[in-house]
Amino acid sequence: MSSIQKRKFKALVADEVRFFRSWMGKPLSMGAVSPSGRALTKLMASFVDPDDGLPVIELGPGTGVVTKALLERGVAPERIVSIEYSADFCQLLEKRFQGVRIIQGDAYAFDQSLAGIVDGPVSAVISSLPLLTQPPTRRSALISAAFARLQPGQPFIQFSYGLNSPVPPDPNLFSTSHTGWVMKNVPPARVWVYRRTH
Repeated sequence: MSSIQKRKFKALVADEVRFFRSWMGKPLSMGAVSPSGRALTKLMASFVDPDDGLPVIELGPGTGVVTKALLERGVAPERIVSIEYSADFCQLLEKRFQGVRIIQGDAYAFDQSLAGIVDGPVSAVISSLPLLTQPPTRRSALISAAFARLQPGQPFIQFSYGLNSPVPPDPNLFSTSHTGWVMKNVPPARVWVYRRTH
């Protein structure tokens, strides 16, 4: 194993330990015991237009695995605005991703967290929040706030380990689609994409 591979492996293990410690402290707010895998994060990022100049809002970035996938997709760092609740994760993200705007705040207080930073429309919202730990009304309120910033057809992207949509369907407001299962993720997950219909 080369020295570069050793450093990458140590960083991966450190992220797993950091994530697990956070989960132990607040299991309901974390929703998972380890960060999402590369196959899942790459699939999530594939729904984001890298050439649109508008901001991309990331909810619950944790250790930054989706942030990294967005950058690898070609999204400019200055377009990414990440809302993270944990102060420890915010410090890690600020060190790890130069140019990405990190906001310590509550993603469910969507407009309040973005106030004065992003006040206009956005290109996409990409979420790693454990939505199923929240009541349906809170999930619906979050997606409604996001859709107020998204133009028709632009995506709200969410992964889930469950069979059913993590956001209660509302065909009058948005369309719902999902990918197949990402079996390389632990546990297997799939990506849900919600788009405003009008």
